[in-house]
Amino acid sequence: MRKKILFFVGLFLAFSGAVLAQTKLSGVVVDNTNIAVPYANVFFKNSSEGVITDENGKFYLESKNTHTEVVISFVGYAPVELKLTKPVNLDLKITLSESNELKEIVLYSGKTSKKNNPAIDILRKIWERRRKNGLKMFKQYEYDKYEKVEFDMNSIDSAFMKKKLFKGMEFIFKHVDTSNVTGKTYLPIFINEALSNVYGDNVANRKKEVTKANKNSGFTNNQQVIAFIKDLYAEYDIYDNYLKFFDKDFVSPLSRTGINVYNYVLADSTYIDKKWCYNIVFYPRRKAELTFKGNFWVNDTTFAIKKISMAASKGANINWVKDIYIEQEFDVLNDSVFLLKRDHMMSDFALNKKEDSKGVYGKRTTLFRDYKFNIKKPDEFYTKEVNLYQDEVYSRSDDYWDENRFESLNSDERGVYKMLDTLKTVAKFKRLYNVAATLGSGYYQIDNFDYGPIFSSFGYNDVEGIRLRTGGRTYFGQNDPWRIEGYTAYGFKDNKFKYGISGKWMVNKKNRIILAAGNRRDVEQIGVSLTATSDVLGRSFASSALFASGDNSKLTNVNFSTFSAEIEPVKNLVFKTSFNYRTLRSAFPTFIMDYYVDPNDYSKGTKADIKQYEYGFMVDYTPGRRTIGYGVERSDVDLNYARLYLNYSQGIKGLFSSDFDYQKLQFYYRQPVLVGGFGRLFATLEAGKIFGDVPLGLMGIVPGNQSYFIIENTYNLMNYYEFVADEYVSLHFEHNFNGRLFSRIPGIRNLNLREIIGIKGVYGTVSDGNRRLNASSITYRAPEDVYWEYHAGIGNIFKVFRIDFAWRGSYLDLPDANKFTVKGSFGFHF
Repeated sequence: MRKKILFFVGLFLAFSGAVLAQTKLSGVVVDNTNIAVPYANVFFKNSSEGVITDENGKFYLESKNTHTEVVISFVGYAPVELKLTKPVNLDLKITLSESNELKEIVLYSGKTSKKNNPAIDILRKIWERRRKNGLKMFKQYEYDKYEKVEFDMNSIDSAFMKKKLFKGMEFIFKHVDTSNVTGKTYLPIFINEALSNVYGDNVANRKKEVTKANKNSGFTNNQQVIAFIKDLYAEYDIYDNYLKFFDKDFVSPLSRTGINVYNYVLADSTYIDKKWCYNIVFYPRRKAELTFKGNFWVNDTTFAIKKISMAASKGANINWVKDIYIEQEFDVLNDSVFLLKRDHMMSDFALNKKEDSKGVYGKRTTLFRDYKFNIKKPDEFYTKEVNLYQDEVYSRSDDYWDENRFESLNSDERGVYKMLDTLKTVAKFKRLYNVAATLGSGYYQIDNFDYGPIFSSFGYNDVEGIRLRTGGRTYFGQNDPWRIEGYTAYGFKDNKFKYGISGKWMVNKKNRIILAAGNRRDVEQIGVSLTATSDVLGRSFASSALFASGDNSKLTNVNFSTFSAEIEPVKNLVFKTSFNYRTLRSAFPTFIMDYYVDPNDYSKGTKADIKQYEYGFMVDYTPGRRTIGYGVERSDVDLNYARLYLNYSQGIKGLFSSDFDYQKLQFYYRQPVLVGGFGRLFATLEAGKIFGDVPLGLMGIVPGNQSYFIIENTYNLMNYYEFVADEYVSLHFEHNFNGRLFSRIPGIRNLNLREIIGIKGVYGTVSDGNRRLNASSITYRAPEDVYWEYHAGIGNIFKVFRIDFAWRGSYLDLPDANKFTVKGSFGFHF
């Protein structure tokens, strides 16, 4: 997520004759005392086109049709009918007066009652029928889908156009347009189109989407844009209790729990497409919660939604997004079946939520047609392709698009393709774009070579002193079938060069058969993760003591070589085998890793270094994982998926002069859980056992955290090597309420803070054989009485900082035991 946000900050820096509709108007609605009236209903008379005023009473309404009257109403006030004498009426001020007469169906004002409310009576009928409406009425279904995503720089004005930043690029402003949602001017800077066929089976609960064509303008190879588009593509069903946008779970206005967070008002009724419908207005009961304001039209017999329009509450606890606007329209089939026809979503991304702040619109419009039902497909049809990439899908001709688009592009949208092609030839734009891309990826691209990661260029620890690092990787595109990566580093205290090099080659694209090999010679803080990996270039954050406390001298010289092969026979299920060889030796005089040559005869002395060959087999299952790219390396769209990881490794004594025979078995399970509108819980379980006697360097070290920062799956109050184990079970729980509790506290709710709580514990033992083998300076202490700690934190401080307070719950009487600590972290999150 950090990379996505940084990219859009960079994009904002890079891009830092409107076409008028038939009727447009904007303004503010106030009462007799000149106080703004939020959530008032503003609609064109005798139509279903309307909006709800925001928290400040402001509104903007636009229609492609010609209208001569607009109606403004709110419960408890007399409605106002305003004549429109011209097609454009901006900056209106409309005053509502309190009414002593209640309209026929208007019964409530302010916070609405949950009892004797006709709007809620209708809502209950929607709940009863929601599984009997739409596609859920059929055993199987098929339809065609067209999806268009556009990014636009918004709030373009004359002063902005004259900035020196755009000197030499003035031609782009010929494409400025006006939003029909906000009334703001905007400049299109990206467009992506996709055509696909969608198939579903409600009986087997299976779904498949086959992309027939995909086309975009500019930024084709930028991973951050593509990841962000995938987030915009995230599907949602307005009948679900929670709607996920930008990693946040909003309460749906049609949710069964909606009556606890929304006010509902029955505002109107009329015929829409020859169907009698009720109009229900909804708005949040409290500020700062993840809710919407808006209205929907619902049929009076099927209680299916005909049309819904909603905007995220201004006070919603979400960063970098000023507005979210959603609109869905449904068609009626055979007089009773309501099917989604059009889905439009617009988000206004900005550095702050001030009304005049500039930012980027992200707009997605999806059209649906040619529905077919009850055509059963064989089960194997729904099997997901592991790595399907078809060049022809991304290279369709203009004639193909002109023939197959569901609706034609307007002149401005057509101009985006040409404008961006021209813009990419401008040297100044290239420089600005490169800055944005570097901030997003951490790499600076030079032809087909990426220099970086630039954020790892400088470090410090007790062994190396000041450490400088330089490196890079090959990069021809996001779908590279092979990649070589390497680095070199130098420590000014130990006067030694370090290096690492690795290569990966995808020899089979369909099942992602990947061969990899590499070697690393470096200084490392081993024992900062319970579950081992064979990432040859991975360098622990803990080995850099630039921001660390306590003794940071327990570092190890590592020479690690590996060869591996992996295959993904089923989507998100990976099998991997590896052959590893490593040598380990202490990197600091006071840190002794020695072990006895013969633990039954100490007279034979000790050894200081370890030489060990190891064979490994791993299974990694990540259901629900969404990725970007089809090459040898992929990026995750988000981390909200479960992961099950099983690793078996075996050391063979004597092979390549290896010192030990042993077997290791490790299990890792991570599960995110949405807790009914109260945020998200992350549960992590790790368990492992070593069969055989091994020295300290091959033991299971319970991961401590001596840095000032929060590091996932470590223990905040534990020092390095404080606990070791050859048999262990570790369990972590962390729950992020996403501001649900703070939103109830006046004076705090406007800060958009987010509350986090967690508890961690580990149980482990060390065998007598391993204790006898130990000749190091470390006293083997296992958490046999269960070590545990707990923490509470506040996130989203100034939108980028989190602070945690942690307390130790056991082993309080150990020498130098840390009983309390404060740790923080920086991050860009929605």
